[in-house]
Amino acid sequence: ELKGNIRVFCRVRPPANDEDPRADKMGGGKNMDQPLLKIDAVGEMAGRRMEVAPPGGAKAFDFNFDRVFGQDCGQGEVFEEISHLVQSALDGYKVCIFTYGQTGSGKTYTMLGGDACGESGEPEDQGEDLNLDDNRGLIPRSIEQIFKARDAAAKAAEENRGVTPPSLAISATMIEIYNEDIKDLLVSQKHSAETKYDVKHHADGRTTVTGLKTVEVANAGEVAKLMKKAQAVRSTAKTNMNEHSSRSHMVFTLHLDGVDSTGQPVHGALNLVDLAGSERLSRTGAEGARLKEAQCINKSLSALGDVVLALANRDAHVPFRNSKLTYLLQNSLGGDSKTLMFVNVSPAADSSQETLCSLRFAAKVNSCSQGQQTAGGAKK
Repeated sequence: ELKGNIRVFCRVRPPANDEDPRADKMGGGKNMDQPLLKIDAVGEMAGRRMEVAPPGGAKAFDFNFDRVFGQDCGQGEVFEEISHLVQSALDGYKVCIFTYGQTGSGKTYTMLGGDACGESGEPEDQGEDLNLDDNRGLIPRSIEQIFKARDAAAKAAEENRGVTPPSLAISATMIEIYNEDIKDLLVSQKHSAETKYDVKHHADGRTTVTGLKTVEVANAGEVAKLMKKAQAVRSTAKTNMNEHSSRSHMVFTLHLDGVDSTGQPVHGALNLVDLAGSERLSRTGAEGARLKEAQCINKSLSALGDVVLALANRDAHVPFRNSKLTYLLQNSLGGDSKTLMFVNVSPAADSSQETLCSLRFAAKVNSCSQGQQTAGGAKK
């Protein structure tokens, strides 16, 4: 059993073609001659501490996290640091990994991957395997690990006579929260629009959404097909800051239910959440439908901030019900889930204020204490 704070990893995305690539050398400080973003490379805080020196500012700001990834860190290196959490889900724990940051900071790339994973970032189906390109993100890599571990456990039991082979049923759900409405990404848009979805929290710590389609999957390729279908209907749009801006929060869940090699029941869950990015409306140029989307995104992220502040202050009342997002994540933020947040930041000088806001929020999340974490079904 483990007890502790929500862990936080920070990731700096590489500069875009129209951005100065020297953020780690200059562009910050009063005279613009200091590194805009500096990550400790040696010493006790190497890979855990970063400094932000806003352009024209007289003061630099320090932040410490469980891990900080620079712009040169690849997807494989990032996944290696969280793979133990995927294993925890296989062991029967509830696990939640979510990404936070301003629009265009690399959240969806971290979760799903880039163009090498297919158009719009969705993984492509290659038989029973996911796209094995190095750019694939945390979701396809997690899926790959889960099915490999399942198959390896079955093979080991087969080779070791007398050992009960484990059984594991794997099922998936995928939703988005768009303008404070829950939508099922695995059914037709018409069916989703006609269905009422309610978030339910159960006494055993599980969280479910009524009316959702749950699909049992036999291999990674089947999951890839579901994700491709879901990505095709997820709400995205072009803004001044992002060519393919996510206009909704997406929650992908793998439910892992079965019996381990000792005969103990296992009920694990892996929740991977791609939050829509916070937006400064004056920069995104949002109008009409885009403006309403941005307002709903910012409102729900503000509600998330209120929840985090209440948890950090250990308030008696935590306002989880103030948005669909925070109510859905209630057990992940304040319950017995093993939870990790990625805060994604941009290296661009004109995004330094958004970067500071994201990092301050992440530092507050890092101070949130969770309840006791136990494996579902098994007493550990």
